[in-house]
Amino acid sequence: MSTVFSKVINGDLPGRFVYRSSDVVAFLSIEPLTYGHVLVVPVEEVDKWTDMAPELWARINAVAYEIGNAVIEAFDVPRAGNVIAGFEVPHTHIHVFPARSMDDFNFANVIPADQTDEAAMDEAAQKLRAALGTNEDGTKI
Repeated sequence: MSTVFSKVINGDLPGRFVYRSSDVVAFLSIEPLTYGHVLVVPVEEVDKWTDMAPELWARINAVAYEIGNAVIEAFDVPRAGNVIAGFEVPHTHIHVFPARSMDDFNFANVIPADQTDEAAMDEAAQKLRAALGTNEDGTKI
């Protein structure tokens, strides 16, 4: 059975994409720590990052690095947070998000999906796409 991330990647569930290539995608988290919280996900379903081929692991980290720089630029923050957790969805992903302090790393403070501001989510996606030079499906312009 495919993961929820595979369903987003395949278009079966909606997603606000900011980056897309043949092997890695990045889209906004539906339960963000802060607006601009991105999930960097390999297209291939691999549960634990430690089970991933080293080349793919290097690739998703390179994309997370690019997203992190875009987050800093787009949201004018001092840092981009980077967390690998992986308990909530069995599909490797890196959380990248605007960080102003350590409080922004507290997953107890996520904004529940049913309480996110849709306009703020759309604005965050637009800011990131502008910084990354990508279009609405996440591909480079």
